[in-house]
Amino acid sequence: MVNQSSTVGFLLLGFSEHPHLEKVLFVVVLCCYLLTLLGNTLILLLATLDPRLHSPMYFFLSNLSFLDLCFTTTCVPQMLVNLWGPTKTISFLGCSVQLFIFFLLGTTECILLTVMAFDRYVAVCQPLHYATIIHPRLCRQLAAVAWIIGLLESVIQTPPTLRLPFCAHHQVDDFVCEVPALIRLSCGDTTYNETLMAVASVVILVVPLSLILVSYAAIARAVLRMNSAEAWKKALGICSSHLIVVTFFYSSVIAVYLQPKNPYARERGKFFGLFYAVGTPTLNPLVYTLRNKEVKRAFWRLLGKEVEPS
Repeated sequence: MVNQSSTVGFLLLGFSEHPHLEKVLFVVVLCCYLLTLLGNTLILLLATLDPRLHSPMYFFLSNLSFLDLCFTTTCVPQMLVNLWGPTKTISFLGCSVQLFIFFLLGTTECILLTVMAFDRYVAVCQPLHYATIIHPRLCRQLAAVAWIIGLLESVIQTPPTLRLPFCAHHQVDDFVCEVPALIRLSCGDTTYNETLMAVASVVILVVPLSLILVSYAAIARAVLRMNSAEAWKKALGICSSHLIVVTFFYSSVIAVYLQPKNPYARERGKFFGLFYAVGTPTLNPLVYTLRNKEVKRAFWRLLGKEVEPS
């Protein structure tokens, strides 16, 4: 069967059945996108220009900010066009590129958040050996591993999805071209694709999240042994921002990729998909800047105003 999608493209339905909601979402998404660009660009600038932020934690944070910038830029401009007017089409090439980059960056972020949890574990549980364990070369290697795994997963997942025999209406019940939505669009046998997605969900969601939880369990145990209010406060300061980001990201992604097969779950999944594509990249820099005194001081130093440590 010849796949005709390469000539006609797709229709991204989103919430087209609720036109008034689309106008509200246009404003919300636009504001979130501008905040994402501003916040993540600021973190990249601070982590690059301020020597006091040349540490493993901010190296990984700058990688996360770069991911978020690429992630939103891949989908939000197209999403804004679709929300604003009646035209909701995307070409087959555009959908293919969006699908490939989405899976690449989403997978990379899952692995990177796991690496950041390991960094936090060493910072709390092995503080005297932190500099020798988390050295610059290891940081670069761990970041490279995250990107390579993301690339491999995208190469494995994207082609079988695009080769599916799609239904003639080509209506994707989502805001973006994602694997679950394109599988639902198929009028053929999707057993292989669903199995592939299930395996990928375990590899890039369940396993990394389990490792993060193990890291934080070890951190909690180490802090409990210290039996010190100061130790609790220090550990909370080191880990709280990352833990909040992990909660936002994984809760929304799991809601999209591990949802049951029913119309209610699909409708709810669109909201969660919108949140992790637009909301989490906006919240990540806010969490790290508003809760991080070092980043605040670096910002004021960038403006030429030295701030005394509190």
